[in-house]
Amino acid sequence: MKMIIATIKPFKLEDVREALTGIGVRGMMVTEIKGFGAQAGHTEIYRGAEYSVNFLPKVKLEIVVGADMAEQVVETIAKTANTGKIGDGKIFVLDVESALRVRTGETNEDAI
Repeated sequence: MKMIIATIKPFKLEDVREALTGIGVRGMMVTEIKGFGAQAGHTEIYRGAEYSVNFLPKVKLEIVVGADMAEQVVETIAKTANTGKIGDGKIFVLDVESALRVRTGETNEDAI
């Protein structure tokens, strides 16, 4: 099993969710986060005062799938979340040792 962790722009979340559902992904965890990378941040003016915004809003997706499906999930996220502009996000793939569905006791691939 593989865990895919992706950070994307918030306005792309629904498009990515629909694309992943379309290829058979049955669930994911979504967290609103803030971060920075090459995009670095920007300055804004609020009530006449200029201030620096160093951390930008992002959405983190965590998806666990069978190893055979991981590459397709990564490609789908990359294609759907891409705007061609800086700050589109990152995707990480990690090995998952085990999984357990609490309600039924199913384990590993049966649990996802």
